[in-house]
Amino acid sequence: MSRSPGRKQENHKISRELFVLTYGALVAQLCKDYEKDEDVNACLDRMGYSIGIRLIDDFLARSAVRKCRSYSETADVIAQVAFKMYLGVTPSVSCSSAAGNEFSLILDKNPLVDFVEELPAERASLCYCNLLCGVIRGALEMVHLAAEVSFLQDRLKGDAVTEIGITFLRKPEDRKNRRNK
Repeated sequence: MSRSPGRKQENHKISRELFVLTYGALVAQLCKDYEKDEDVNACLDRMGYSIGIRLIDDFLARSAVRKCRSYSETADVIAQVAFKMYLGVTPSVSCSSAAGNEFSLILDKNPLVDFVEELPAERASLCYCNLLCGVIRGALEMVHLAAEVSFLQDRLKGDAVTEIGITFLRKPEDRKNRRNK
């Protein structure tokens, strides 16, 4: 039996749509389980973190990326390789600090909200895609890069784009000094 060349991509698209629909159902259930948006946000972050600490192994095995030499290179790999591999989108990256440890991933299209028009008024402080922040934080932590990850802008809240902020917590010099001791 031969397979048509477009079959793999078709399955990938179906898998992504299934994930997006399942994710929406998960967030809806969490909103029922928790009264406060902050609790839902924290739960999504914890779930994402758990996914990230496991997903990094798959990412490193499938992507064959080399060790990043700088925070900007790390941010570029997250945007150009990881987001493309798992979500099928490539966010743009911008450095937002002179120290070179703060970056923004700007998503023109966020596939997790394909089937979401807007957040209900009573859920104004909900970070619907907070799972992504946890995934990034967990994956970075597994490669010994401590970071704070949060949403800076969100289209579901009326912003022009979706922007995820990544702040690496250690200076590159700190990592070099630790190795030389």
